Amino acid sequence: MGKKNKRVEEEEDEMSKKVVSDELINGDEKTKKKKNKRKKNKTMEVVEEEEEEKGSSSIFKPKIKPTVSIAIPASIISNAQSLELATRLAGQIARAATIYRVDEIVVFDNNETSLEEPLDMSSSDENESNAAFFMRILRYLETPQYLRRVLFPRHHNLRFAGLLPPLDAPHHFRKHEWGLYREGVTFGEKAPNNGSTLVDVGLSKNVAIDQVLGPGLRVTVAMGNDQSLSSGVLHRVVPSTTPKEEEGMYWGYKVRYAPNLSSVFENSTYENGYDYVIGTSEHGQTLKSSELCIPTFRHLLIAFGGLAGLEECIKEDSKLKGKDAQEVFPIYLNLCPNQGSRTIRTEVINTEYLFVLLNLPCLAWNENVIRMAFKLIEYI
Repeated sequence: MGKKNKRVEEEEDEMSKKVVSDELINGDEKTKKKKNKRKKNKTMEVVEEEEEEKGSSSIFKPKIKPTVSIAIPASIISNAQSLELATRLAGQIARAATIYRVDEIVVFDNNETSLEEPLDMSSSDENESNAAFFMRILRYLETPQYLRRVLFPRHHNLRFAGLLPPLDAPHHFRKHEWGLYREGVTFGEKAPNNGSTLVDVGLSKNVAIDQVLGPGLRVTVAMGNDQSLSSGVLHRVVPSTTPKEEEGMYWGYKVRYAPNLSSVFENSTYENGYDYVIGTSEHGQTLKSSELCIPTFRHLLIAFGGLAGLEECIKEDSKLKGKDAQEVFPIYLNLCPNQGSRTIRTEVINTEYLFVLLNLPCLAWNENVIRMAFKLIEYI
């Protein structure tokens, strides 16, 4: 009996030692896990702090937004049989450009040499050039309705503009709507505050800006969140690109004149010009969706030809004469390879086929989306 008791006691001692050793081992593992968690938490905190620092520093850096420009020949206006049809043609292009968030429309002639803009807003001459007529309609439609009477004097060539459907762009606010930014026109009279000017921004009351400007100027005004018009707050005038750069809002298109095709590239309003250029023609390259590869760009330009195509525009340009179209345009595409008509009118391309190219910036130029869009063309 004594021996059995001794064995039982020895076995119990061994078991207790194992339990203690296991607890010690597990305790070490637990402490290790706790330490690892602490380290992870610290690293996460460091990463979050770094991201916050990056975020705070990026606030002060200018936001870069890609832009899309289209170049269209003024000669397409001459193909219209009447003033009303010409007005509707220009309206179709303006609406397509607005829907697909085009930032710039370049109206170019084929063989002019003068860089001077042909549109004279003060002129009442109804026999203006195709380019002047085209630009007048495009600018008229892009301007918010409450500014048109001041900025556009009565003109014969605007007679049918009222029949066109409104663009209803984001900067075309109604009278009861408030926005962070609004387009306005300056008055000749000064505000009661010294060093300020009254501006009509389409609200029930005019607002004062923090600058002294002459009358009849179109400006972009930062309205802020304070919707009280009687507070006497001086509002800031900002560049027209600010709504897009700061808030990602589409703020209409600009209209530029080019006397010929080469000046479309040479006289770009962007500092380093267009870094990606696409030409469209029935003689262009037909791409399948799997073959398409569009790189990242800052400023995209898409050029369209007139009745005779871009090839004729190149022939009539003294600086480009003798060059092949694919030398002028690195990407030269046929958007409708199986067309049933000999020619496709430019306004049809804008309303029916331009969505393939112009809708892509709205979708962040996702390569998969681009390929899906081009699959539609393969079956046309």
